Amino acid sequence: MEIKQLAIDKLANTMRIYIETKIDFERLKHIDQEEAINNLDRAFEAKLEAFHSLYDVTKTDFSYFDSADSATLIMLRNAVHHRDHLLFKSWNYEMLLNNGLEKNHGAEFLLASHNVIDDILKMKYYYKLDDFYARVDSNLESPYLEKRMSKVNREKLVFQLNNELNFDMVSDYAKSNRYPTSQIYINIIPIFISAVSKVFKALKANGIEFKGFDSKVYEEPFINELEVNMEIFSYMPIRIYKS
Repeated sequence: MEIKQLAIDKLANTMRIYIETKIDFERLKHIDQEEAINNLDRAFEAKLEAFHSLYDVTKTDFSYFDSADSATLIMLRNAVHHRDHLLFKSWNYEMLLNNGLEKNHGAEFLLASHNVIDDILKMKYYYKLDDFYARVDSNLESPYLEKRMSKVNREKLVFQLNNELNFDMVSDYAKSNRYPTSQIYINIIPIFISAVSKVFKALKANGIEFKGFDSKVYEEPFINELEVNMEIFSYMPIRIYKS
């Protein structure tokens, strides 16, 4: 019980640190853009690591791979943890630290986000849509395919991406508006919220008490307030101009 409580608190800690880092990002980006972006990227990756730690000790409490959101987070964590590829670079990194503004001058990108009910902060953290498929879709013959997963599990995750997270809806919308697939980005925060909400609810139902200040702070919103509608997306077009 205590091990699980510590893992919950670790995840809650990283969620608080991410928000603090995001708030500081707005100040720091005007002083040291590279540091601001790297700090935010590492803070998000820390949330993925903490989610994976919780998964390690609560596998019997929740079926992580039967839910598209949690399965996707575990795949993402493994991808950024092992880093044996060039996928999953954040929008900020790609555009501001990887010469994205210069490379894509005049191009228009589509940023998509699932609808989150009662999300006051409206947090955003984007990865390229193509990267998810390049990691798990065997049909693409990507050099960055996740080899640690079996073909069956990869096919299951592709199905979940399209039919539960509804990534195919984003692809269809983008195609109808003539966006190249390489110019579509997905906000990961709603997926993270959805996964954590499901896990917290399952742990609470199993009688696990949330201890620690951060755990208590995040218990109420993730169990009783936040809700993600995976069938509704908001779209934000962004045209790139060199600074």
